[in-house]
Amino acid sequence: MSELPTAKTRPASNWSAIWVLPLIALVIGGWLGWRAYSETGIDIQVRFESGEGIVANKTEVVYKGMPVGKVKTLALDDSGPSNGVIATVEMNKDVEQYLKTNTRFWLVKPSVTLAGITGLETLVSGNYIAVSPADGEPTRKFKALSQEPPLSDDKPGLHLTLKADRLGSLNRGSPVFYKQIQVGQIKSYVLSEDQNTVEIKVFIEPTYANLVRKHTRFWNASGISIDANLSGVKVRSESLASIVAGGIAFATPENRKDSPPTDSSLPFRLYEDFDAAQAGIKVKVKLSDFEGLQAGRTPVMYKGIQVGSLKTLKIDPSLTSASAELTLDPLAEDYLVQGTQFWVVKPSISLAGITGLEALVKGNYIAIRPGDKGSTPEREFIARPKAPPLDLRSPGLHMVLFTDNLGSLEVGSPILYKQVKVGSVQSYQFSRTQKQLIIGVHIEKEYENLVNASTRFWNASGITLSGGLTGGIQVKSESLQSLMAGGIAFETPQATAPLQKRIPRFRLFTDRDAAMQQGTSVTIKVARADGLSRGTPIRFKGLDVGKIESVDLSEDLQSVLLKARITEVPGRIARVGTQFWVVKPELGLLKTANLETLVTGQYLEVQPAAKQQGPQTSFVALEQAPDAVAPKAGLSLVLSAARRGSLKEGVPVTYREVTVGKVTGYELGNNADRVLVHILIEPRYAPLVRSGSRFWNTSGFGVDFGLFKGATLRTESLETLVQGGIAFATPDGEKMGTQARPEQTFPLFDKFEDEWLMWAPKIPLSQ
Repeated sequence: MSELPTAKTRPASNWSAIWVLPLIALVIGGWLGWRAYSETGIDIQVRFESGEGIVANKTEVVYKGMPVGKVKTLALDDSGPSNGVIATVEMNKDVEQYLKTNTRFWLVKPSVTLAGITGLETLVSGNYIAVSPADGEPTRKFKALSQEPPLSDDKPGLHLTLKADRLGSLNRGSPVFYKQIQVGQIKSYVLSEDQNTVEIKVFIEPTYANLVRKHTRFWNASGISIDANLSGVKVRSESLASIVAGGIAFATPENRKDSPPTDSSLPFRLYEDFDAAQAGIKVKVKLSDFEGLQAGRTPVMYKGIQVGSLKTLKIDPSLTSASAELTLDPLAEDYLVQGTQFWVVKPSISLAGITGLEALVKGNYIAIRPGDKGSTPEREFIARPKAPPLDLRSPGLHMVLFTDNLGSLEVGSPILYKQVKVGSVQSYQFSRTQKQLIIGVHIEKEYENLVNASTRFWNASGITLSGGLTGGIQVKSESLQSLMAGGIAFETPQATAPLQKRIPRFRLFTDRDAAMQQGTSVTIKVARADGLSRGTPIRFKGLDVGKIESVDLSEDLQSVLLKARITEVPGRIARVGTQFWVVKPELGLLKTANLETLVTGQYLEVQPAAKQQGPQTSFVALEQAPDAVAPKAGLSLVLSAARRGSLKEGVPVTYREVTVGKVTGYELGNNADRVLVHILIEPRYAPLVRSGSRFWNTSGFGVDFGLFKGATLRTESLETLVQGGIAFATPDGEKMGTQARPEQTFPLFDKFEDEWLMWAPKIPLSQ
């Protein structure tokens, strides 16, 4: 049997488990007390203009959808009954750090406006107070906002400022669209410091911020834009929201797609509408013709495409012109340079046709022709009074015609080839000397090969009559259009004759006959142009061999230059030695010549050179026919007289009443006491003049009267009675003397002696 263990003893404990319960209760109570203290809210006071919609112990303070406080009490402001109410709000202790002076409170309640419905959630949960924390000094008193504050500039996204002339129907919260998708909204708006514009704050969502570039254009997309005319009705709107509440749209022009990102610190311009934004380049144009133009409606057109519009039109104080402000498509920016042209297009009905017919439908408009790209930029222009000539860069042949008279030609007159219209007159103006007209002509591209260096142009206006009593009358006209409005026709004799200049120059003839005639052009200088004009014929032996084409004064104004064309045998006439003179009518008692010129008019006679000599195109006309002025062979003598009497060049010198010579001239002697008369004795009769010969004046008649012998009337001949003359007699025998020498001087007696008439020497004549 084993031994039993010895029991151990220990002393009894004074602690009892009953004390655990009070300790646990103390810990729990302390924890609950600390928790109650730590969760106790912070009381603040928020002043509202009205307590409407705020309920004590119910209305909560909400931040980002989470309640952060509750209204405990609501009382009137002690400072006066009109100063609003003060709500005591118990805020959660964990938002104590946000209770600063710039923190904002406002009451959120249901609101229905054109911009939309806000605070819809309050219909279920009731009104609440929203809070927006901010910086500042700690405070417990706040003043509530009357409405929700604008979006904070710290919110992620793009914040911009737009400047507009007026607000329109825009409001806070109005949408911002891009391609009719809402990408942002209007934050706020205020007047600028100078009170001339409205500054609109805009917020773009972060997702769409990169759509706004440096050259992006914003425009007011509010309401509906309606453009109605006879050609149709155009309606434009961004969305139903923008129709009701207003809105803003934006886009970047096609030619500015490479525009860099925007600098948000710089403001953008807000255009009035889409058209203004798209054609936003401002241009000023001075107009002399502004009939039918309307600001806001008149378009600016380029080749039938609208590239801008007339924005403002102000009539100058003189009432003779107006200043227009145009807005043009940004695509035209590089072409608004020196040389750009503007003009007003309106319907015009003339004999040349109807122009500007499209203006009957769309109204008068302003047309533009861009200048050369790269020239000096311009923004102010002076409009042309009428449409400019066709641009030289346009397809086809551009050329110049010279003429003395415009006739019935005008801008738009047709250019005809075989009575088919192949072009038109584009312009006309005076030359630098103002003696000719320069006509600008355009030949359409498909017909430009019809013109070469041999082409001849003539004025085909109206009707041409030709013919006479024996051959009948011919009536010619190119076409009904040229009959009424004028026109130009042409023919090309040679198939190949290359043009030498980019803009060829041609002469415009008066008619086809003048244009197609061949020959050589010559210049003839005459002392006077009496009876001579364009078209005066040049004749040889009664046949027309040429015609005068123009009559002009010489540069020194001392003579007249005739430009003529020799059409018959020009090789024989346009050469050295050819002589020209004017044929005039001669009327006299004894001599009458060239009477046909009284009916047909004066003309030029030509005597071709007798010998083959070199060519010549410049001539000096003779004062008389060559047989009257050309020196002839014979004996030249000088007669000395006291006075000239009725003697003149060409009067006869007679011997026994037979003409043997003539007077070739007269002049005063060296001492002016005598008159020297030059005569020429024909070679056959030269032996009749001897040193003893006596000369006397046979002009007029002599009367010998006596009581017993009666009266005797004496005269040499009827010719000398009228125009004067000289007679001479030579004695016989020793008194005859030697044969007269050339230029020998003899006295000229006023009358003869009877003895002289009895002289009858026998003198052999030259053979």
